[in-house]
Amino acid sequence: MRRSLIAANWKMNLTFDDALSFVSSFKEFKFDTKKIDVLIAPPFPYLSDLGKALKKINKKIILSAQNIHFESSGAYTGEVSAEMLKSIGINWTIIGHSERRQYFGDTDIIVNKKVKKALENGLNVILCVGEQLPEREAGIEKELVISQLGMALYGVESDNISRIVIAYEPVWAIGTGKTARSSDAEEMHRSIREYIRSKYGRKIANNVRIIYGGSVKPDNISDLMSMPNIDGALVGGASLKFESFAKIISY
Repeated sequence: MRRSLIAANWKMNLTFDDALSFVSSFKEFKFDTKKIDVLIAPPFPYLSDLGKALKKINKKIILSAQNIHFESSGAYTGEVSAEMLKSIGINWTIIGHSERRQYFGDTDIIVNKKVKKALENGLNVILCVGEQLPEREAGIEKELVISQLGMALYGVESDNISRIVIAYEPVWAIGTGKTARSSDAEEMHRSIREYIRSKYGRKIANNVRIIYGGSVKPDNISDLMSMPNIDGALVGGASLKFESFAKIISY
């Protein structure tokens, strides 16, 4: 049985004091660590200090970066490498989020380079794929998502797939309050799993975790998680308040 993953992507939000107050709330909050992994992706400046704090508060909470660069080092002002993250004990990163694709020019080729660099350095990856509204309205959303996934995984060997979580995030549902119907999300998740099966085999496909992102809230998480191919959630706005994020974890 696949473990659920509930991940908080804070994006460019919260002061450090807010972030520390948030993680401190895990002192009293209990969840089923045998069935659920909880991950938080704060802004880069907070990773080291929050990591130290969580060692005292709750060692089960996973910290993740929101992005990496595809080179190990060099003249890339403002960027952060996988090696840098590893040096402060961070073992996860998000790659290919729609906002990185939209605002920062992360093409499918760049996403593939980042995935390979992360895996090369022993990082686990939350790999994001998803369609825009015009693509869904045109009925090509599955082709688009599978194309993104195929490009992102180009050259990735089967023994590394266990370190990748695929996040399906319909772009039209991110931060808009709109959520894909659970049946539509399930259909896409099933298509993604079928693609993984065709490329890497049934065993790997059955074990890979595929999570949903797009206006996930406490009032829709249970419906989403009732779907057989939805293994968790990548939560944006609802992860900025501990109370709402805790309700999502406790679905």
